[in-house]
Amino acid sequence: MTIKNTEIQELLVGVDIGGTNTAIGIMDVNNKILFEDSFFTLPENGVDDFFNRLTNIIKKEYEKFKPNYLLGGIGLAAPSANYLSGAIESPANLKWGNVNLIEIMKKHFDVPVVILNDANAAALGEHNFGAAKYMKNFIVLTLGTGLGSGIFVDGHLLHGENGLAGELGHTIIDPDGRQCTCGRKGCLETYVSAIGIKRSVFHFLCNSDDKGELRNISYNDLTSKKISELARAHDPLAIKAFNYTGEIFGKALANVVTYYNPEAIILFGGLADSDDLLIDPTSFFFDKYLLNIYKGKVRILKSELQNGKAAVLGACSFAREIITKSIISV
Repeated sequence: MTIKNTEIQELLVGVDIGGTNTAIGIMDVNNKILFEDSFFTLPENGVDDFFNRLTNIIKKEYEKFKPNYLLGGIGLAAPSANYLSGAIESPANLKWGNVNLIEIMKKHFDVPVVILNDANAAALGEHNFGAAKYMKNFIVLTLGTGLGSGIFVDGHLLHGENGLAGELGHTIIDPDGRQCTCGRKGCLETYVSAIGIKRSVFHFLCNSDDKGELRNISYNDLTSKKISELARAHDPLAIKAFNYTGEIFGKALANVVTYYNPEAIILFGGLADSDDLLIDPTSFFFDKYLLNIYKGKVRILKSELQNGKAAVLGACSFAREIITKSIISV
């Protein structure tokens, strides 16, 4: 006689909404990712279009796990997300204005839904599953379309008074510098991000006579990955762009250390995949400008979580944490 296992297991969905790509993961109670995928965000098509595509993917994939699995909750990671209000507040790289993501998702799913800043989600993912697993004080910097930061202080994720702490990408490097999508000029992310390094390449194209393949690529066709490939092939303009980016980044990180005294700074996202091309010049200028009392005490590391999983894992973890607290409080 065969006895069927009728125990229903819980699933959590984690979503990382980026300016260019959105990643989705479905996690079981053992923290195992059962499904993962990504698609183009296409923010220019509007909020409704994006959430129609997102919810259709979640519903389609969840159907495959029925009836042995139950959807327990959804965690959304997004730029400028405020977990206290449930809304994103005018994210620079999405241009959707203020949108309550929880209200939208609740129209499609009758389960708990939580949101948090995408960089905070990445920090939570690193803390629970990655390079920061045994750390209490660290900073995760997400280097994608923009630059986000998630900060752990004394073992706790830093949210701030209004739930908006950690916008290091919008610290001003040069008040007369590059125009930022936030409306101000000279923000760090206009120099250190996938878009920032593209802008640096075109700055050097306009201000040097260096030859190279980069002169044959249009701005819209250029990617940080291509710049990385050409830098490894010894393209002088690509190398200049990485060294310039590293100099600005290293100086900025030296200042950040004086605020938070972290054990490590962990780099995550597409631009971080350039590895030594970015980390070497960043580390050089970081050490050069670091206050003496911190020298030798702060490491710059790359995320240990492959394929951009940190924010998805963090979103799932945050959903489980909030759901558990709600159950206990009841």
